Amino acid sequence: MAEALFRDLVRERADYQVSSAGVAAAPGMPASKHTAALLKERGFNLASFQSRMLDRRALEQATHVFAMSSHHMAAIVDEFPEQADKVYLVSEFAAEDELRGRDVSDPFGQGRSAYEDTLRSLEKILPSLLAYIDQTWKKNDG
Repeated sequence: MAEALFRDLVRERADYQVSSAGVAAAPGMPASKHTAALLKERGFNLASFQSRMLDRRALEQATHVFAMSSHHMAAIVDEFPEQADKVYLVSEFAAEDELRGRDVSDPFGQGRSAYEDTLRSLEKILPSLLAYIDQTWKKNDG
């Protein structure tokens, strides 16, 4: 869900490459039915999406890594400590105080309303995340 939404935010930006991976994902799985349905209602097609596990190569290629929860962030830093300086909580830069620094709920296995809550949170959080990257990374990118 986060990947599709962020990819849409930067759809006209050739300087961005967006991908996602999980710390405990079952590789090759499609998006959940609720994720696919909610995003289809917004014009996204996730038919080709397949989950994958986070690995060293993906981390080395990434300029920024955004974890959905503090637990996921800790797992990434624990497994790949040399990449810790590029790992952030996805809500770390949220404009709204009630979202900033909080975990984004993983709705997996829950009903549609839990997915809707996660979607609403991400729609509020991701523009601030993009602004953070634009304000910091591009200035330092030579």
